[in-house]
Formats: sequence, structure tokens, C-alpha cells
Amino acid sequence: MDLFERQWQAYRAVVDNDWMEHRGLTAACAAALRTWVAEHPGRRGEISLLDLGCGDLARMGPVFRGLPLKTYVGVDLTEQVLPKAHAALGRVPFAAEFHHADIVEFVEAPGETVDLVHASLVVHHLEDDDKETFLAALRRRVSDGGAFVWADLFREAGESRAEYLERYTARIRGSWHAIDEDARQAIVSHITAFDFPADREAIVEVAERAGWHWRRLWHGSHRAEAVALLTAREPCSDAAVGGGG
Repeated sequence: MDLFERQWQAYRAVVDNDWMEHRGLTAACAAALRTWVAEHPGRRGEISLLDLGCGDLARMGPVFRGLPLKTYVGVDLTEQVLPKAHAALGRVPFAAEFHHADIVEFVEAPGETVDLVHASLVVHHLEDDDKETFLAALRRRVSDGGAFVWADLFREAGESRAEYLERYTARIRGSWHAIDEDARQAIVSHITAFDFPADREAIVEVAERAGWHWRRLWHGSHRAEAVALLTAREPCSDAAVGGGG
């Protein structure tokens, strides 16, 4: 078994045991997407959806299949998951394509605007300045009135990254016992090196400067996992691009 397969087996254990509240995240994202579609009946069959950090689509594939889309684009930095995502999406009555790419580079590249964006458990890998750049670039890629359904990890208001990491890694060590100690330690090492969750209150102001209206939809029981709906409320101004001052 190669490194990717070992890591993927550990990830599937996390999902299957609901340690990161994937069931709640998926249900909240599905409800948000279906509500937006219901509120825009004139766009049925013409909706374009961009899925950032699409993963293997094991949970979201059935949700996307049920939406009246015109196009679906999935993007993930891990190339090996894309065939899994394609298989999980299955036969659909809309155009679907998958890209091996960094999500920030993909969003910043020239491209057509989309109506809906979904991102789950991926944006927290960006540091705070990069999140601001990402949100501004994404706003330019979303049509007015479109929406970004953002499922991710967030710090409590006022909580430092160090405090968050201490709390989250204690949760892993204390309850993720269906995987062995080596796998748990690998996850802890990954989180410590690569996770930069936004402060759940501070990020609202950042998003609004970039031209989004923020509405919190769901917050998990561990004070980390959450889903927000960001609605494209106005065109992004030049002042919103490139970090805060």
C-alpha cells in the first residue's frame, strides 16, 4: 500500500466515524445549495457550480447530481482523488470537468463567472492574508447574486492559533481511537504544520470587505467545524484586493 492509500484510508476513517462532523457539514451545505436553487427558479438548468477542494465526492456527489446544473467544475490539489470524484459523481445530465490545481491559482486565473461555489475543509489551509486575497479573487469569479457555500474549520472568537491547535489535537488524541497511534500522530503533525483556521468573527469583516454578505448557517458541537453562506452582494472594489491594512 503506497503513502497516498494509507493517508486516504485514515481520511476515510475520519469521515466514516464522523469525527469532523462531515454529516452535519454535508447536510448544511446541501440545504444551502438547494435553498439557493429554489430562490432562483429562473436559473434552473443554467447554473454553473465551482467545487473547490472537491475531494472524492463520496458525500457531496449525490447532492450535486440532484441540482439543476448546466456545468460542474471540481478542483483539487491531490491528483489521485480526481478519478474517485469522477466515479462518485457518475452519469449526470450536465457538463462536468475536473482539474488538478491549487484553489487560489485556479480562482485567480482568468475564467468565466459562476453562480455557485462550494468549498469544504480546504480554505483553512490558507494563511490569513491569503484568505483575504482568495475571497476577493473569488468574488470576481462569482456573478452578482451568486453564492459561496463555505464549510470549514474556524477558531473561536479571540482564540489564538496555538490555543486552537492545542484544543483540536487533544480531541484527536483523546477520541480518534479507530485508527492507530501512528495515523493519529500523522494527522496531528499535518494539522500543526498546515492548518490556519480563521477567527470566526474576524473573517466576517474580511469577507464583507471583499464584497460578500456573510450568514452563518451551522456550527458543530466541537466549536470548530462550521458552514457559512456568502452571498455576492456587490462587485468587488480594488480596495478589497491584496490584503488588509
